[in-house]
Amino acid sequence: MRTLAVCLVLLIADQWSKEWVRGAFGLHDVRPVIGEFFLLTYVRNTGAAWGLFRGANHWLALLSAAVLVLMVAFRRSFLRATPAHRLSLGLLCGGVAGNLIDRVRLGYVVDFLSFHFGRYEFPAFNLADAAITTGVAIYVATSLWDEVRARAAAARPAAPAS
Repeated sequence: MRTLAVCLVLLIADQWSKEWVRGAFGLHDVRPVIGEFFLLTYVRNTGAAWGLFRGANHWLALLSAAVLVLMVAFRRSFLRATPAHRLSLGLLCGGVAGNLIDRVRLGYVVDFLSFHFGRYEFPAFNLADAAITTGVAIYVATSLWDEVRARAAAARPAAPAS
């Protein structure tokens, strides 16, 4: 139930933020938040991360829908029943669903968070993208940590029988 709550809260926040940007900004408008480091920039993305596969919105929508269905259907085969993995699934599902809604409803994904590091500009993204990245990071980190702990436990000598 908490996984669904995370998914729904994220989905609502993502869709609300995108609607706010679409209403408050003209396309490609830029507003500094923290100097030149963090900007709000309204961008339409018909591709995937970093603008890859630009113009493939319909294929990416189908892929997103398939991934969402597969994640939910097979969650028990790749997730452990831990709070971290449930959080990871909620973030992943909410993020994928948020971008899928944009693709189906608008024909593009609304991106607006833009970071600059000197001359390097990180491609604009949105809350759904951040949730997907965070969900994957949590899943990978906790899976690796669990594996390290399991190997350490297996390597310990057994306690002598009393």
